[in-house]
Amino acid sequence: MLPPGGRISGARLARLLGEWRRGGARQCVVDLVAALKLLVADGRLPVGTRLPSERELTEALPVSRTTITAALDQLRAEGVVESRRGAGSWINGPVGTGGGITGVDDTLIDLSRAAPPALPSVRLAMDVAMNQMPEHLASHGYDERGLPVLRQRIADRYTARGLPTSADQIVVTSGAQHAWALVLRLFVGPGDRVLVEQPSYPNALEAVRASFGVPVPVPMLSDGWDLDGFEAALRQAGPRLAYLIPDFQNPTGLRMSSESRESLAAVLRKARTPLVVDETLVELALDGAEPPLPMAAFGGDSVVTLGSASKSHWGGLRIGWIRASADVVHRLLSTRAAIDLGTPVFEQLVLAALLESPESVLRQRREEALVQRDVAVAALREHCPQWSFEVPAGGLGVWCALDGPVSTRIAVVAQNHGLRLVPGPRFAVHGGCEQMLRVPYTQSPEVLREAIARLGVVAASVAGTGFPADADLSLPVA
Repeated sequence: MLPPGGRISGARLARLLGEWRRGGARQCVVDLVAALKLLVADGRLPVGTRLPSERELTEALPVSRTTITAALDQLRAEGVVESRRGAGSWINGPVGTGGGITGVDDTLIDLSRAAPPALPSVRLAMDVAMNQMPEHLASHGYDERGLPVLRQRIADRYTARGLPTSADQIVVTSGAQHAWALVLRLFVGPGDRVLVEQPSYPNALEAVRASFGVPVPVPMLSDGWDLDGFEAALRQAGPRLAYLIPDFQNPTGLRMSSESRESLAAVLRKARTPLVVDETLVELALDGAEPPLPMAAFGGDSVVTLGSASKSHWGGLRIGWIRASADVVHRLLSTRAAIDLGTPVFEQLVLAALLESPESVLRQRREEALVQRDVAVAALREHCPQWSFEVPAGGLGVWCALDGPVSTRIAVVAQNHGLRLVPGPRFAVHGGCEQMLRVPYTQSPEVLREAIARLGVVAASVAGTGFPADADLSLPVA
């Protein structure tokens, strides 16, 4: 039986592969196999995806038919690809050894996720939540809005940031990604356009596609948002919705100024385009500067705000929220039952305990992130001096401009040196960003130093300059 899954065209696969060649003709098969395996490991070629024919691949890449055949033979031998005469080839399983594994190699230093481990305060909050659970066990446990105590504390946090908010404006969700999916379900239908930044958070872009929407990118400038570009895109594309990350934008780390927020809100109001603001990283300011007001303070009821505890506290809590007008909240709740019936009670109690005195917890997270950022910046300047970047004022990653369009190559070769990275094109809507690479700084300082030292070796290898004389490739992977 053939696995379920759509077919990918040769042209689409070529765009996903990007600049995958590393060496000459003799290296071509190895490079192609490594690049295809990276797409599978990243989930961009899901299990069951039907591959183009060898003839179509030969024309799209372009390489010789012999190269395509040899690459597919190797992938079949490793269990990554399966083929059947008359039925073609498809992705059979995740990348691994001995016929594939069922997950990512956990011996790699993971620089693919900009997500920190839990703070000690999370464990203490779990003890508080456990003591509070008995009073909730007598109820049915379903609440599509979220626990009142948690909604009130989230609302209080917005009010403290200069945006008066009531608990009735908050809907608790199972993470910000779930919140985004709920909002897309409410606002976007098949074929509707959604205005997004370029680059942007890959999972947010995938959610737009999964809702059958069409992401319309507006390129970021080196120092921020292209307001003229947004105005032109609103006029020409007529999007149904806009999605922005104005606070420590993922992946650039940029923060939108108050003046730009006011100007952009005015442009969106004129176009009557609702705005969804992702504030997942808003609490991770590292420079001590006075923060601007939340975007909803400028855009009013036309702004829907998404929040999350994943970066500020711990991703394992899987708690997010939506802040919106009473009308939008009512409409969201009327459609939510088709997706889920509420967010787990225990995790909500944990976050409510953490938000009882939020600044003391957040201060520890910021201090930790500041140390890690400075370690990453110093290591990048030492081991990758040919790259350029701006030191981010907040967030969890450094957005590096490489010395050539080699981001995908670096991500592929890095696996051989114990590193897992996300290539720049993942952050783009239709390809691009091949000269960019995000380096998260969520690992411990010791692991970061080792990882970026290895990254320097990879960069030198891809650039064809050879390995540094003192490079020790036998170091154990942390």
